[in-house]
Amino acid sequence: MSQTRIVVLFGSLRSASFSKQVAEAAVATAPEGAEVSVYEGIGDIPFYNEDIDVPGSVPAAAEALRDAVGAGDGLLLITPEYNGTLPAVLKNAIDWLSRPFGAGAIKDKPVAIVSGSISPNAAKWAHADAVKSVGIAGGKIVDEAHLHFAVWGDRFGANHPREDAETLRELGEALRALVNAASGELVDA
Repeated sequence: MSQTRIVVLFGSLRSASFSKQVAEAAVATAPEGAEVSVYEGIGDIPFYNEDIDVPGSVPAAAEALRDAVGAGDGLLLITPEYNGTLPAVLKNAIDWLSRPFGAGAIKDKPVAIVSGSISPNAAKWAHADAVKSVGIAGGKIVDEAHLHFAVWGDRFGANHPREDAETLRELGEALRALVNAASGELVDA
């Protein structure tokens, strides 16, 4: 079995955000036969503008995102909830990945979405908006790979999510479902 490559995008620019920490924990739970890597340049991408999305003018940061996701077999999005929806930085990444229309890097790519917030709602509104945006952009939503973390400030506190056995188990299950969708092969637990 060849390596299945999963690219992780997280929707917070704060250096110690729970979104980033969950992304790091996802790397630690990569199933055998999978390579999970966190994309770090999401904050460098300018807001989507069709005027600069033309051959020879695409900003390097946007092109790098497209190349990274295009080279992957699946995509894991980790979103917090800002004012009841997904963060602009993550929505902007989805916009860049959706172009060119009908042939963007996200087209037919299996996508799983993990959401989390400090509220008991577990960022379910942001999750729903991410599902809608990814679906319209052409990604293939992997429902069985979705995950929600409620009150993650209390849950993780001063500990990194990779130190929480339940979090690692849940992320591992989500990643196995995503890898299965991306590879078309059964990945053992």
